[in-house]
Amino acid sequence: MTFLTPQTGSVLAICRVHQLITTKTGFGATGIDKRTIMGPVGIRKFGVFGDVQGDTEHHGGPDQAVYAYSQEDADYWAVELGRPIPAGLFGENLRTQGVETSQAVIGTRWRIGKALLEVTSPRVPCATFAERMDEPQWVKRFTQVGRVGTYLRVLEHGKVQAGDAVVLERVPEHGITVGKFFADPTLADVLMLQGLEAAGELTLSKHFYTRFEKMLR
Repeated sequence: MTFLTPQTGSVLAICRVHQLITTKTGFGATGIDKRTIMGPVGIRKFGVFGDVQGDTEHHGGPDQAVYAYSQEDADYWAVELGRPIPAGLFGENLRTQGVETSQAVIGTRWRIGKALLEVTSPRVPCATFAERMDEPQWVKRFTQVGRVGTYLRVLEHGKVQAGDAVVLERVPEHGITVGKFFADPTLADVLMLQGLEAAGELTLSKHFYTRFEKMLR
C-alpha cells in the first residue's frame, strides 16, 4: 500500500464529558455533553483522559477512542441550522481545522504532539444525538448530508492541547474514506479493505465486521 503526501491542520479545541445526562429516550446515561477544556491533556488507549461514555456497547473502546469533527463541517451546520455549533456540541473530543474528518481516508495517521492517532470509522448518528440537538428529523438530515466526522484509535499515547498541529503522517492511497463507507459502501470497497487487513497493511474497526457480513451475503 502506498501513501500520499502528508498534510497539516490544527486542533482548535479539546473536549471531554462535562456531565452525564439521563436520556429521555430510555437509553440510560449519556456522555455526549462534552465541553472544551483548557491546557494539555493526555490521550491514551481509550481516549481523552477523564472522558467517559454512557453507552459503552455502541460508543468508546479502542476503535472509537477519539471522535474528531472539523470546523469546516461545523460551519456548514451553523448556517444550515441558524445557530452556533460550539466545540463539543456534537459530542466530539477534537474540533479541528484544515484537515478532513468526514472525508478522511480509513487508516490515515494523525500526529498531534506526541500522540499518534489512526482514522478508523465514521460516526453513526443515534437517538441520543437527536435528543441533544433537538432538531426535526436530525438523524435523517445528518445522515443525508454525510458530514459525519471520524473516530480514531490511539497508536501512541501523548498530551495534546488546543493550538497543536495535526500532521497527517501517512494517508493510504486506497482512497476509501469514512464518509464514502458511511454513505455509499460497495462490495469492491469491502473486498479492498478486507484484502488490506489480511495483508497486514490496515487494521479495521470491529464495527465494520457486521456490515461487511451483510454486504457479502
